[in-house]
Amino acid sequence: MKESWSAFNTFEHHFRPLVVIELAKNTKEETKEWLTQRIVDKKKNGGAQLLVKPLVKEDRGKIDGNQNVYLVGASHIRLLLGAETVGLVKECNDNSMRTFTYSSRNTFKDFADDNHDFLTMAERQYIIKHELENLRAKDERMIPGYPQAKLYPGKSIMRRLMTSGILLQIFPLHDTEELKKLQYTWYGQVKISYQPLDQIRCYFGETIALYFGFLEYFTFALVPMALIGIPYYVFAWEDYDKYVMFASFNLLWSTVILEVWKRCCAIMTYRWGTLLMKRQFEEPRPGFHGVLGINPVTGKEEPVYSSIKRQIRIYLVSLPFVCLCLYFSLYVMMIYFELETWALDFHEENESYFSKLMLFLPSIIYAIVIEMMNRIYRYAAEFLTSWENHRLESSHQNHLILKVLVFNFLNCFASLFYIAFVLFDMKLLRQSLATLLITSQILNQFVEALLPYWLQKRHNKKVKKRVYSIKVDTDLSLFEQVNLEKEMGTYLGTFDDYLELFLQFGYVSLFSCVYPLAAVFAVLNNITEMYSDALKICRVFKRPFSQPTANIGVWQLAFETMSIISVVTNCALIGLSPQVNALFPDSKTDLTLIVVLVEHILLALKFVMAFVIPDKPQDIQIKLARLEFESLEALKQQTCITSSSTETLSTSE
Repeated sequence: MKESWSAFNTFEHHFRPLVVIELAKNTKEETKEWLTQRIVDKKKNGGAQLLVKPLVKEDRGKIDGNQNVYLVGASHIRLLLGAETVGLVKECNDNSMRTFTYSSRNTFKDFADDNHDFLTMAERQYIIKHELENLRAKDERMIPGYPQAKLYPGKSIMRRLMTSGILLQIFPLHDTEELKKLQYTWYGQVKISYQPLDQIRCYFGETIALYFGFLEYFTFALVPMALIGIPYYVFAWEDYDKYVMFASFNLLWSTVILEVWKRCCAIMTYRWGTLLMKRQFEEPRPGFHGVLGINPVTGKEEPVYSSIKRQIRIYLVSLPFVCLCLYFSLYVMMIYFELETWALDFHEENESYFSKLMLFLPSIIYAIVIEMMNRIYRYAAEFLTSWENHRLESSHQNHLILKVLVFNFLNCFASLFYIAFVLFDMKLLRQSLATLLITSQILNQFVEALLPYWLQKRHNKKVKKRVYSIKVDTDLSLFEQVNLEKEMGTYLGTFDDYLELFLQFGYVSLFSCVYPLAAVFAVLNNITEMYSDALKICRVFKRPFSQPTANIGVWQLAFETMSIISVVTNCALIGLSPQVNALFPDSKTDLTLIVVLVEHILLALKFVMAFVIPDKPQDIQIKLARLEFESLEALKQQTCITSSSTETLSTSE
C-alpha cells in the first residue's frame, strides 16, 4: 500500500544538488518566484515537493546571468517515495527483483535509513526529472508574467516553459568524484577487459549502458568473422571461387548473434530491474501542438491535431521529399562510376605508382560525399518529422529512424549492389567496400569524438578564466562546475551510435565475403569506438538523464531486417561465383531457380532458429512467471479484503 505523502516531512535546509535548471536571462521575477514555489510546494497542493535554491543569491547582484540558474535536489525520504512513484525495481534480500515500495523498504537488499546510496545517482536524477515533468497546471490559465504562454488544467508546466523559451535547459549534474573513478576503470587505462557495464548503468542509466553493452557484444561477435577472414584474405586474395564457404558462414553468423544478443540483453536488464518495469502512459511530446481539445483516453484537456492532416503531410510532402533525396543519391552514385572509369583509363594510359593511387581517389571522394549527404539529410529528416507533428515521442522517433535508415541504406550500399549485380565486377566491389568502410570509420571517429573533444577543451579554458575573474561568495568549485557543464553540448542520445553500428553490420554481413578483412577493420574500429564514445559522454557533453529501458528498441528490428537482406545478398553472390556457375554450364534458369530455392530454405531456417532460441533464458522466464503468479495472488487477496469490507459495511448499515 502506498504511503500518504502528507505523513512525511521532506524538507531539508542543506541538500545535495542533483539537477540544474537554467532560465532565460530576461525571465521576470514573478515567473521565477512562481516556478520555485511550485517546485517546493507539497504534492497535495500540486507541487513537486522538491528542494531548490539559486546558484547565486539575488543580493549578490547580476553575475553573468547566473541569477537564473537554480539547483534542484530532494531529501532521502522524498527520493524513496519518488522511487515508488516511478516504479523502480530493486533487488530484495531473497535475491529476487521486485518493484520498490516505501512500506516494504526493509525487505530490499542494502537498504538502510542512513544509506543514501541505496538509489544510484542516475536513479535519483531520473526521479527528479520525472517529478519536474509532472508539475502540472491547476487553476492557472497562463504563466505568470507571460500572458501569451497559455496554460490549461493538467498541462505540463516545464514543457510550456520550454516551448515558450523561458526555460533554456534542465540537465543532471556530474558527480566529479564518481566520474573520476568511472573514467579510470572505463577508459583511463589501456587494457583488454570487459567494460564496467554495471558502473556505467549506475552513473548514466540503462539506455547508455545497453548501448555500450551492445557495442561490446557486437565487437566480440565480429571476432570469429575476423579470425576466419585473415587467413582467407591471405591465401585466397584473388580467388573469388572460394568465397562460397565464407558467404555460407556469414548467413549463419548474422542470425545467431542477434538471437543470442536478446538473451544477453534480458540477463542484463533483469539484473538492473528494467525488464520488470511497467511501461508508463506516454504523454504528448514537448513539440506537439494543436487546438485545445479533450483526449478520449484520459478525458483531460490537451492539444489535439487531426490525424488526416498528419497523413497528408507524411504522404504528400515527406514521402516525395525522401524519394527525391533517394533519386539524388543515385545520381551522385552514377557520377562516382564516371570517376571510376576516368581513373581506370588514366591508370591504363600511365601505368605508374601515382596512377595506382589514383584508382582509390574516386572511392575516397565518394565516401566523403556519402558522409556529408547522410548528415545533411539527417537535419532535413529531423525538420520534416517535427513538422509532421507527431503526438508521442515514440511515434516521432520511429518515423525519424525509418526516414534516416532508408536513405542511409541506399546512400551507403546502392553502389555496392550496382557493382555486384549489374557490373559483375568483384575486384571493383572489393576495392569500393574497403575504401567506403575505412574512410567512413576514420571520418566518424574524427567528427564524433576527436573534434568535439578538442573544441570542448578550448571552451573550458575560456569558461574557467571567466569564472575565476568573478568575485562571488559561493562554493566556487560548484559554481565553476555548473558554469562549465551548462555550456557543454547536449548529448542527443544513442541514435547516431546505433546508426553507425547498423551500417557497419551491413558492410560486414552483405558483402564481406568478397573482402574478408571487413570484419577485422570493424573490430579495430569498435575497440577505438569504445574509448572515444566513453570519452565523449564523460568529457565532451552534458550528463544525460537516465532513461530506463529493457532492450535496444527499434534497432533490434533494424538489425534483423539487415540480416534478412544479407541472406538474399549472399545467396545471390554465391549464385554469381564461377565455382557455382560451372555446375550449370548450359542452363542459367536452373541456376537461378536453385539459388532462389536455397535462399527461401535459408530464410525459413533463419526464422526457425529465431523461434527455437528463446529470447530469455529459462531461469529468468521462471522468475518472471513466479512474480506474475505472486502479483495475481496478491490482487486476489486484496479483492477479497475489499469485498469483505464492503459486505461488513452493508451489514452494519
